[in-house]
Amino acid sequence: QVQLVESGGGLVQAGGSLRLSCAASGRTFSSYAMGWFRQAPGKERMFVARISGSGGSTNYADSVKGRFTISRDNAKSTVYLQMNSLKPEDTAVYYCATNRNYAVVTTTPAYWGQGTQVTVSS
Repeated sequence: QVQLVESGGGLVQAGGSLRLSCAASGRTFSSYAMGWFRQAPGKERMFVARISGSGGSTNYADSVKGRFTISRDNAKSTVYLQMNSLKPEDTAVYYCATNRNYAVVTTTPAYWGQGTQVTVSS
């Protein structure tokens, strides 16, 4: 079993920044790819970003490219999502997920966190 716990969500004005964290336990963290997803009101859960176990490969949704940055600290078993230039349309519950395989972490995650709410006001 792998357990994931997100934190760092909150309320921020448009143009502001937030940094989300996801702490993992139960496996060797560096062996697992990690991903961030979000689910806005009235919409399906969508891919945001992913990162390989070593941190050497990353990928972003077009809607956040250039504004969001995914990173990880394997010594702390934690993955981060730095969100800058936030827009009201970024409002959603943000989830982290993991799978050992970087190629499929965005389509078939093995484990999910509980989510953290991000609200961006106009």
